[in-house]
Amino acid sequence: MWNGEKSITLSKLCILVFFGLLIAAVVSAPWLTRWFIDFSQAGLQGKAAFFMATIYVGAVPAGYLLYSLFVLLRRIDAGQVFVDQNVELLRRISWSCFLGAVIALLSVFYYNSWFFVAVAAAFMGLIVRVLKNVFAQAVELQNESDYTV
Repeated sequence: MWNGEKSITLSKLCILVFFGLLIAAVVSAPWLTRWFIDFSQAGLQGKAAFFMATIYVGAVPAGYLLYSLFVLLRRIDAGQVFVDQNVELLRRISWSCFLGAVIALLSVFYYNSWFFVAVAAAFMGLIVRVLKNVFAQAVELQNESDYTV
């Protein structure tokens, strides 16, 4: 039977898979960039350095986001759900999304399709920001409940 514990385990596994994919993308960035430029019909010759810069710079907030998600899930798995540390992690995750959006938006100057990545990252940042606000209210209610008993 499927339960919350299995769901958290699956989520952790997915985070580890994405972290592995991120490492693979960073390690193989020169090859990936060369392949994409050769494959693309968009006339991207001479833009390889820009693509590699986007990959390397974007990997930093992406890695931090995945690490923060993993820590958040570990806390939730340990029963620490509505705590200030989780609110802070959600804040950092949202800012990682927004930073990724800025990096992608800056990359639009050499490849217009980065705009869609920027919009998606900003939208995810917004969703996480709303969840952060919900968690902050829940922490406040939890703290009030703990002190009134």
